[in-house]
Amino acid sequence: MSELNSMEIDMSETIQDIAMKLVAEQKKNETSLTTGPSERTIFVLGSKGAGKSTLINKFLDRDDSTRPTLALEYSFGRKTAAGQGAQKNVCNVWELGSLANSSQLIEVPVRSSVLNTFSAVIVLDLSQPDRLWTDLECALNGVKQAVNKHCTSNDITKMLDFMKQRIGVDHDDLNTLEIVPFPVLIIGGKYDLFQNLDTEIRKHVCRCLRSVTHAIGAALIFYSTKNASLSKIVRDTMNHLGFGSPSNPIKTTATDHNGPIVVPYGGDSWERIGVTPTNSERIGLNYSAEIPQVGMERAVLPDDPAKDAGFQEREIDELRAQRDEELMRFLKDTEIRMKFETVQ
Repeated sequence: MSELNSMEIDMSETIQDIAMKLVAEQKKNETSLTTGPSERTIFVLGSKGAGKSTLINKFLDRDDSTRPTLALEYSFGRKTAAGQGAQKNVCNVWELGSLANSSQLIEVPVRSSVLNTFSAVIVLDLSQPDRLWTDLECALNGVKQAVNKHCTSNDITKMLDFMKQRIGVDHDDLNTLEIVPFPVLIIGGKYDLFQNLDTEIRKHVCRCLRSVTHAIGAALIFYSTKNASLSKIVRDTMNHLGFGSPSNPIKTTATDHNGPIVVPYGGDSWERIGVTPTNSERIGLNYSAEIPQVGMERAVLPDDPAKDAGFQEREIDELRAQRDEELMRFLKDTEIRMKFETVQ
């Protein structure tokens, strides 16, 4: 009876018409309950020590103390979908600790996702301009190669069409861009340190990041945990990528190198940047000529991560200690048996 009362009834409708409406409404409700949570994936990678873990904790509303990410870590967040009752939207979050020798690890989040629900967040350390392009190129190329390897050409084509619509099919520069088939958010971390660098260096960094962001159809936000306004823009944009809301997370555009850069998808142009149409390779060559880049650092792991106090897990550590004890007992028994057989 409650379903009937919630419907708008046309007095000219027959009982059969009303019954059909009730059946359609019931099927709609059943579908919403059985479809389960919708899932999206955000892959966070980039410069080591740029604040990736802190960024994820803020996005997921976690107060966990941050620790160095050794390889690849997984977490997730859930949010009730607006207007869908108890249905939950799920955001899978992967974090890559180091870009060094990471090609196989980069494939994991891509392989475990559906391309039309996948986004990449590349976090760069603005305070180290001599590493910026090295890290950006490694992260971007790694994800692109993984997508080309594990996604079908049909899926890639569909996502390229989607990304063109996101940028704007009437954008003057659209035909000159090398758009990637998934949303990319480039975050320039440690802006509070970057703003104290030499003016010319800041100009080169801003021109480089704006150029590559425009070339691939990405969005760009400079970020500092000490700036509440920038933190909100970053969080809103990650919520948009991870849960679909808000639909328009970046409501402003800022391109002055004397302040934090904020560029939404499709919000820039070659003319405004002040360069001729170009591609990522030339952008990198020009930037490296102005600010020579250091090579990629090798990943350094502790001798035994299991003994690192920062990675303690009580149940796992107890099980590990038990297995170590069993192994030592086995080795001791084997050694005694071999000595006995030698004497015989």
